[in-house]
Amino acid sequence: MSAEFQNTVTESEPTSTHAVVPVWLIVSVLVVAFWGAVYFDKRGGWFSPKVYGPYASIAEVEIYQPRQDEDVEIINRGRRTFDIVCSGCHSPDGMGKPNQAPPLAGSEWVQVEKPERMIRIPLYGLNGPITVKEQQMSFPAGMVAIGWDMPEDDLAAVLTYIRQAWGNKASRVTAQQVKAVKAEVGPRGPFTPEELMTVPAK
Repeated sequence: MSAEFQNTVTESEPTSTHAVVPVWLIVSVLVVAFWGAVYFDKRGGWFSPKVYGPYASIAEVEIYQPRQDEDVEIINRGRRTFDIVCSGCHSPDGMGKPNQAPPLAGSEWVQVEKPERMIRIPLYGLNGPITVKEQQMSFPAGMVAIGWDMPEDDLAAVLTYIRQAWGNKASRVTAQQVKAVKAEVGPRGPFTPEELMTVPAK
């Protein structure tokens, strides 16, 4: 075997060396891992099936549940009616939808002391620009009178649910109040926000 061939074999044999991982890469990985842990801790809900966006924890979900000092059956009845009749436009979380319906969560129209204004909206419908939470909104189709043919008990239950869900804190609506508004107003077309503002809120 020639010396030249031996030198070629020797040079081609693999060798092991030590590679140094850059410190910045280690720090970056640790920062990303820490940020991910914090993000999960705040928003993960710890895998609870009751926690999903936009809520981040069981405690936050409980804050936005209807008050439990009222008749639970009325609340549940109202929730079922809302899910079937109202959530398509106002969304299940009460936040409304652009060009369809305003938000109900935190709305001053929902949380007024006396519910007579609110009762008129599903009974007769609503047309025209409306200001909710200091934001003026316009809806091309307006709201139709979805509550006129609804049993008074069902309408009272869904309005009670709306007034006590998503952090709203307002009193119950009764079937007697719904009947009283029907008797006072009688048959008519949709209200405008300006007309509703003339109805006492306290």
